Amino acid sequence: MKRLLAYINQFKWYFIFAILALLGGIALDMVNPHLLRMIIDEVIIGEKLDLLSSLLWGLFGITLGRTILGYAKEYLFDYGGQKVVEYLRADLFDHLQSLSFDFFDRTNTGELMSRLKDDIDKIWGAMAYVIMLIIENTVYFIIASVILFSLNWRLSLVALMIMPIIAWIAVNLEKKISDVCDRISDQEAKINTTAQENLAGVRLVKAFGREKHEINKFFLQNQQNYEYKVKRALIWGKHFPQIEFLTNLAIVLVTVYGGLLVIKDTMTIGTLVAFSNYIMMLIWPMRMIGWLTNELAECRASIGKIENLFAEEPTIKEPKNPIFPEKLYGHLVFENVSFIHNNTVILKNIDLDAKPGSTIAIMGMTGSGKSSLVNLIARYYECTSGGIYLDGINIKNLPLKLLRQQVSVVMQDTFLFSSTIEENVKFGSEAVTKEQIKAALKTAAIDNFIAELPEGLDTIIGERGIGLSGGQKQRLALARALIKKGVILILDDATSNLDLETEYQIQKALEKQKGITKFIIAHRISAVKNADEILVIDNGEIVERGTHQQLLALRKNYYQTFRDQFQGIIALEPEVKSFAH
Repeated sequence: MKRLLAYINQFKWYFIFAILALLGGIALDMVNPHLLRMIIDEVIIGEKLDLLSSLLWGLFGITLGRTILGYAKEYLFDYGGQKVVEYLRADLFDHLQSLSFDFFDRTNTGELMSRLKDDIDKIWGAMAYVIMLIIENTVYFIIASVILFSLNWRLSLVALMIMPIIAWIAVNLEKKISDVCDRISDQEAKINTTAQENLAGVRLVKAFGREKHEINKFFLQNQQNYEYKVKRALIWGKHFPQIEFLTNLAIVLVTVYGGLLVIKDTMTIGTLVAFSNYIMMLIWPMRMIGWLTNELAECRASIGKIENLFAEEPTIKEPKNPIFPEKLYGHLVFENVSFIHNNTVILKNIDLDAKPGSTIAIMGMTGSGKSSLVNLIARYYECTSGGIYLDGINIKNLPLKLLRQQVSVVMQDTFLFSSTIEENVKFGSEAVTKEQIKAALKTAAIDNFIAELPEGLDTIIGERGIGLSGGQKQRLALARALIKKGVILILDDATSNLDLETEYQIQKALEKQKGITKFIIAHRISAVKNADEILVIDNGEIVERGTHQQLLALRKNYYQTFRDQFQGIIALEPEVKSFAH
């Protein structure tokens, strides 16, 4: 709530002028019943017809003034609310960008979308309408009560004696409905997550014929959301008629008792009419109290969800005293590095010395810790013990932006944006020329394919690159990494979808990339055999290391992988065998 108040304070003048317009409209509204009393008592009964014209013009002026002030009030509250949520949404998105990988490992995209869109929209509704109505109805209630007591305190007591009961019902309503609104907010996030996952993976769903399963899964989430909203409606339906009955009872009591006072000549008809108009200014806030309670409960639940996101802190922190080296060369050293994630030991006692411009290959079974090792280089995750040094500087002492600018990566899960090929390739570096883009595409062996496209680099590739094959997406991701010009290049299984000929072309092109330290994760011997050092990882530990020939000579895991992959040509003539070696 403090955060929201800070945003409101930032745009306070919109709300101050809106409140002034609101108060001006209420002030004019308070004059209306008085003019009606004069028309009845003075003009109609008292036959002072000369006052009629002035009174009618007064009513017209009040109506016109209320219209202008009402427009100003609505516009300023709406505009101020929009500014608040604009900055709130932008700051929330900015905060999410600052969070570390582990946060997104445990948080669904659909939930985050629900917070950014639905929950902030509810806050806007509260800012633009609910708060305005609370202020308006409170002022109406206070001023109208004062005027009513000045007109006839006995009749005012008759009208107000049921107000404590209405207030008690409203408090009880708020207590019961708040929990339901909180559950509805969570359930709407689950619906968004289910829908987002299904639509993102719709081709997989259709390929496996799982449409009915996905429909049922969405139905269950939707059904739960329906049940929560029915529960909210039942609570609302139970309490609102009580408020409606009591407010109508107040009107009946005022009419009956006021009529008796008129009959006894202790009150004029005009005063009773004015009193009835003022009493409606009490009744309307009482009738709205249930709706406002419901809206505030929803808003409060949304604020709580958003505050929970803001409370999340990045686990990867910027250094307090960062070091800014003039130049980095790509000499990367792991010293006894271990990594524990979610109480599971991922890496144990990793030692590595990658000289500038060298190529380090990493092999191992699925889940052995290969990707985790390279994810530590750019501090996507933090090592639990030991140290990682870039050109002799502990990476924890380098600014995150500087460090990550020096690390180009092709991730295992290739992601492309729904934009043009050119925009995807230069994603890591905006200040690049067409020639540099074309050179990177050539190195990634995808330049010929793009040249054949009617729109070339301006071709829009569709959501997540859906119009491309797996190999084409990997090659575009490789071009994107190359254009970044970092001193470290990480290829996390980046050629798994390529044929051997294309993979060979890319390897030869990468060998020409001087001054870049390369880390290659692969399962195929053909992708790693020319590396300066090959690491074989098993269960988070380096169990073998050396060159291709050295590892073959050991006749252990690497040798067995080699035999499995080349068993069809092992027995062939020496020139074929020499390719394998």
